[in-house]
Amino acid sequence: MNVKEQIKDYISSQPEPKRSDLQLLHELTLKVLPKCKLWFLDGKDSKGKTISNPNIGYGLQNIKYANGTTKEFYKIGLSANTTGISVYILGIKDKTYLAKTYGKKLGKASVSGYCIKFKTIKDINLDILQEAIRYGVKTQT
Repeated sequence: MNVKEQIKDYISSQPEPKRSDLQLLHELTLKVLPKCKLWFLDGKDSKGKTISNPNIGYGLQNIKYANGTTKEFYKIGLSANTTGISVYILGIKDKTYLAKTYGKKLGKASVSGYCIKFKTIKDINLDILQEAIRYGVKTQT
């Protein structure tokens, strides 16, 4: 199964209204990043053990580790969680930037250094979320 099929299956496996919210967020992210590399991580490690929620990834960045090794990974992530949806904006050096800049304008969302978590898209301002995604893509190397 290719990545687009995995993403489609993942979104369709979610209960409503989360399914519709994920589909809309997927489409909005593709508008911001129309030609990006798509990723799908099933949340399992190499032994098949579940270690995280599945993630849809968008874009490409190289992560450099302290030991000097690098790894390709996505820039923007989208995932369903037990209470709602998480949007990950990876690679922003200032871990307070998202919360300071977008936290109050987003609506009912929890904002950490790289994660914006909310129950449903009705609770947030989608224009501000897209602005945060654009910022995250623009500032990454």
